[in-house]
Amino acid sequence: MSFAFLTRRLHRWGAIAIGLPLLCVIGSGLLLQVKKQVPWVQPTEMRTDGPAPGVAWGVILAAAQGIPEAGVRSWEDIDRVDVRPGKGILKVITTSRWELQMGLADGRVLQVAYRRSDLIESLHDGSFFGDAAKLWIFLPSGLVLFALWATGLYLWLLPWLTKRKRARGAVPAPR
Repeated sequence: MSFAFLTRRLHRWGAIAIGLPLLCVIGSGLLLQVKKQVPWVQPTEMRTDGPAPGVAWGVILAAAQGIPEAGVRSWEDIDRVDVRPGKGILKVITTSRWELQMGLADGRVLQVAYRRSDLIESLHDGSFFGDAAKLWIFLPSGLVLFALWATGLYLWLLPWLTKRKRARGAVPAPR
């Protein structure tokens, strides 16, 4: 069995084996590429003139609790607070994937929107399906994808290498 035959077989079956995980990675990767341009993926960042934090933690929690769709009852319902002093805002990202953008100086709510980018990122890296799927499906799929790239490169070069080999062994035509 030749190396070229094994390469073709690995290339063919490897592509079939990683089809679904690769489709998930490519689709989510494309969405993540445009997350700053498409508000459906991640809300557009607002701006204010207040770069210095002047809002108290209690005000942040009270403002988050005042947004019914966010479902915030306590700090345990808040995943993280992202402070952007250069833009004069802070983002409260809830565990239910809602994003509240607030003015950094006064704590007024500037925007409330559903944030899909974290969900898309978890689909992209496989963690959405659990740590076992991330480790035993998405990681091997990445390795097989690398092998597909290498075998595809070899298969693309093979005709060129064959022509070159034949040209070296050919006797020049008589004159």
